[in-house]
Amino acid sequence: MANVVLDFKSSAGDSEPQNRPVLVIGHHTNLQQLSWSQIKGKLQPVVSKEIWQAALSALNPNPTDSCSLYLNQAVVAALPSRVSRHNSPSSAHFVSRLIRSCLPGGNNRCIVMVCERSDVFASSCAISRAFPLFSRRSASSRRAEKKHVTVEFLIVGNDNTPLDTAELQCMSNAADGVRLAARIVDTPCNEMNTDHFLDEIKAVGAELGITPVIVRGEELKQRGFGGIYGVGKAAEHPPALAILSHTPDGATQTIAWVGKGIVYDTGGLSIKGKTTMPGMKRDCGGAAAILGAFKATVKQGFKDNLHAVFCLAENAVGPTATRPDDIHTLYSGKTVEINNTDAEGRLVLADGVVYACKDLSADIILDMATLTGAQGISTGKYHCAVMTNSEQWEVACVRAGRSSGDLAHPLVYCPELHFSEFTSAMADMKNSVADRENAQSSCAGLFIGSHLGFDWPGVWVHVDIASPVHAGERATGFGVALLMALFGQASDDSLLNQVSPLGAQTNKSEDKMERDCKRRRLV
Repeated sequence: MANVVLDFKSSAGDSEPQNRPVLVIGHHTNLQQLSWSQIKGKLQPVVSKEIWQAALSALNPNPTDSCSLYLNQAVVAALPSRVSRHNSPSSAHFVSRLIRSCLPGGNNRCIVMVCERSDVFASSCAISRAFPLFSRRSASSRRAEKKHVTVEFLIVGNDNTPLDTAELQCMSNAADGVRLAARIVDTPCNEMNTDHFLDEIKAVGAELGITPVIVRGEELKQRGFGGIYGVGKAAEHPPALAILSHTPDGATQTIAWVGKGIVYDTGGLSIKGKTTMPGMKRDCGGAAAILGAFKATVKQGFKDNLHAVFCLAENAVGPTATRPDDIHTLYSGKTVEINNTDAEGRLVLADGVVYACKDLSADIILDMATLTGAQGISTGKYHCAVMTNSEQWEVACVRAGRSSGDLAHPLVYCPELHFSEFTSAMADMKNSVADRENAQSSCAGLFIGSHLGFDWPGVWVHVDIASPVHAGERATGFGVALLMALFGQASDDSLLNQVSPLGAQTNKSEDKMERDCKRRRLV
């Protein structure tokens, strides 16, 4: 999969399955709406109309099903007929699974995605997740030839006009963002330390014509970034705060995305065990998602000020490592007693969000992080956990999750009951809770928000993606689609306007998504 080139087209053209293997995928009801004339060019002469109709009749998705149309060169696959109210109408997770399991092999293949227009964005991002870029298998490194997968969307329903060039470009940019984020998360720390991550940021900046601002090493300490510096000071490669800024003329508000970029998390002196440390290369998933989303969003035309803030560090063990009992002063000016060096993500993010507030004058601050293992217990492997000081944005995050396929579910926001977990006799607060059975994921988010202040008048959103950032041993690029959809109202792109849950221009598409959800719901 690492050497696959994805190409989104309004029409993939006709070709026999022997020459270009094909997978046709969609909800069963959508597949049944296709006329034979729409699909026959991808299947004839080896698949007849009768075979096609028989295959559709044989499909019985529970939750999915597939049927070979011709040997291993032509397959039709059906998504769940109905989904629950907390799932995406696009069945995005099943799209990725079916492509991994059902797409025929070959160097030149075709995916025909049959869906309604409202599901196009989520489906395109789901398709991209099935094609990870990172691999160090020796066979892959010897294979110079690129494999091509052409993706054609056949739109059914009331608005079934073909996708235009702008929509195809949006899908391509979103897919590139998802795959970029997944590649960074999949890459081990010996190839993705803080130096390498800064190179990735600089490369995106160069492509967009933006020069990043970088604060690094001892300068972090001098300027008061005690959280980022304290976490990363023991590592061979120094910690950094990096910022990419998009500031178009006519902007009416300032948005900051703050990403946790812990390139490896040993746990520090509160060291992880041999079974819990493997996989900690993924602790930069929040920063990776923000980089991928920033690249795609700016390419699509973003009308407001947008800053991507990357809090980069390796939580290493060494003579200069932070000790439990140490007290650090963070960029907010507040002091933190360290009682768990493995609760490091909140320290770097606290510096990041305060920088976004004080130095960037952000009106809306969203932080994204693989913050807590408890997130997977709270909202599971498929839904990220969202906490915010705004009920409107809480609802918007859930809606954006359903329209993008990056599912989201709220956490409890109740600082008056939970923040006492961080009480310290020596400092303004501790960095880890007293009671680990009391809403851990919510408390971790509250630690970050406390440095802005619970009375801060702006919008603060915290997104914990610890579990959805990977599926098995592979990264998912989770978060890119969610961010693009959530802030789609500020985009010049019509496809992102359609999936955005905010803004007057999206009310009609929002209502349509709600009707689609109800039509396909199980409960």
